[in-house]
Amino acid sequence: MPARAYTTRRRPERTERTRERIIGAVHELLGEGTFHESTVEQVAERAGVSRATLYQHFNSRLELVDAICDTLAVNPALLAIREAVALPDTHEALQQLFANTVRFWSSEDGVLSQLYGVVAVDPAAQAFVDRQYDDRRGELERLARRLKRKGLSERSALATLMLLTSYDTFRELRRAGLGDHEITRKLQETARALLS
Repeated sequence: MPARAYTTRRRPERTERTRERIIGAVHELLGEGTFHESTVEQVAERAGVSRATLYQHFNSRLELVDAICDTLAVNPALLAIREAVALPDTHEALQQLFANTVRFWSSEDGVLSQLYGVVAVDPAAQAFVDRQYDDRRGELERLARRLKRKGLSERSALATLMLLTSYDTFRELRRAGLGDHEITRKLQETARALLS
C-alpha cells in the first residue's frame, strides 16, 4: 500500500513537468516564428514527448495557445501592471503602468508578434488577442474612472489608455527605432499631455 501511495503522489508531479515541457516547446516555437507552420509531431518532438502524450495534455492547437496565455498571465511585468493601476497616486500609477506595459510587451515580443500576426487565419490566436484586450480593458477601466476630470470623460480617458498601452502602439514605436526606455518615456509624456 505505501508503494502505491508513493506512485500516486509522483504521477501528478511528472504530469505537470510534462505539461510544462510541452508549453515550453510551444513558447520556443512561437518565439522562433515557426509554431503556426509546425505539426503536432514537431511540437511533441521539441518537447521530448510522443504525439499521444501531447494529446493527453492538450486536445487541440487552441488548447496549446490557451496554455501559453496562462503562462503570460503570471509574467512579473503583467502582475506589476495590475499593482500599478491600484496605486493611490494617479500620476505614479500612470508612470508605473507605462513602464510595466513596455516591460511586458518587450519580454514577450517574439511570442506576441506571432500570435497577433496570425489573428486573421488562426482562431486560437484571435481568441488570445480578444482575451488579452478584454483583460487589459478591465484593468484600465479602473484607472480611467480615477482620471475623470473636468473636460475629460471616463470614456475619453479609457480610449487614451487603451491606445497608449496597446501592443500595436508598442510595435509601431519599436519600428520607429525607439528602445524600451525611449518608448516608456514617450508614452508617459503623451499620457501627461493627453490626460492632464
